[in-house]
Amino acid sequence: MRILGFDTATRATAVALVDTETGAAIERRDDPPAGERPRHTTRLMTLITEVLGAGDAGWDDVGRIAVGVGPGTFTGLRIGVATARALAQAREIDLVGVSTLHSLARGAVGQAADQEAILAVLDARRSEVFAAGWPAARVREAGAEPLLAPRAQAPDELARTSARLGGAWLAVGDGSVEFRAVLERSGARIPEDNSSLHRVTAVEHCRLAAGLHPQPPDSVRPEYLRLPDAELSLRTSREQ
Repeated sequence: MRILGFDTATRATAVALVDTETGAAIERRDDPPAGERPRHTTRLMTLITEVLGAGDAGWDDVGRIAVGVGPGTFTGLRIGVATARALAQAREIDLVGVSTLHSLARGAVGQAADQEAILAVLDARRSEVFAAGWPAARVREAGAEPLLAPRAQAPDELARTSARLGGAWLAVGDGSVEFRAVLERSGARIPEDNSSLHRVTAVEHCRLAAGLHPQPPDSVRPEYLRLPDAELSLRTSREQ
């Protein structure tokens, strides 16, 4: 089966096509330079077309669509999920929602040392991170239970939480880079800033989706974990 996967939860737009029988994987992505806005709206469908072309595949060859449901940016998630639902309905293709954090953690499993757990950390802005953690020995499994459930949390709170759980942690994701000093003080090991382990890859979305059950398109929804920035700002202004 060929699975088309994509993610728009972060500033990047990542799209991949994976053949579950041969293991062959093709990925195309758009990573805006620092300071530039995400380009999900203009790049997502273009990258999907490029990936299908590179894989010599048409829509009839796609057996499943895997979309990252976050957590992440509100606008990005809405674009990705809405596109996935529309494609699945129009093309009558099975659809699966995939945790962006689980996918990020899964991509780091090859670098985890014995007895380490993997902590996926995305920068949520407003001095918070989105994070979740899995045991390295189980993170490849689509239904693996997390050691640390997905959450939006201040970095120092996350550091205390992971320290209380004990054990050794490998932390990956742009949030672990942004708040490296805080997380390393709690004992987490973090790859170099430029490591590819910090990037969300749609290839891992596809691999996770191969072990998940398809969902009705209308039931695939973003996992925001917190209120939109606009609503948080409104509540703050009302409290002042």
